[in-house]
Amino acid sequence: MTLKATKAGVVIPRELLGGFEEFEGADVVRGNGKIVVILKVKRVSLRKKAAAKTRATKLTLKEKTLLASAKKKIAAINRNIRAAKGLTEAETKVAAKAGLIDPEQRWWWMEGWQKKEREAENDIANGRVSKPFHSADELIAHLRDLK
Repeated sequence: MTLKATKAGVVIPRELLGGFEEFEGADVVRGNGKIVVILKVKRVSLRKKAAAKTRATKLTLKEKTLLASAKKKIAAINRNIRAAKGLTEAETKVAAKAGLIDPEQRWWWMEGWQKKEREAENDIANGRVSKPFHSADELIAHLRDLK
């Protein structure tokens, strides 16, 4: 599996994207003979991947109620991550069981992580971001200055 350079940019094979479908752009960091591309994910779509891993299972009435709540919260997160609340642990368990989310990604959907996502999104929206760095040394120096 290789990356292909074109006049328009770099073509990244779908297999390397790991379930991500949409991107807002990318930052490129160069240094020490290496180039690192940091993709800015717009939306995470792991439903197909999760559904492929999970066999159809029967849910209890309580699990069906939790799943309905999880579906609403997932839709809200996908619509507006800055305003949506995350799922409870029980909701992530049943959503994974039903194939709605990847069981290995349950942590991302939980409220504790979503709170951090909201903080980061709000920082970005309010311009609280650092300048681009042209080398790893420049980034490290910046981080040391923050102390």
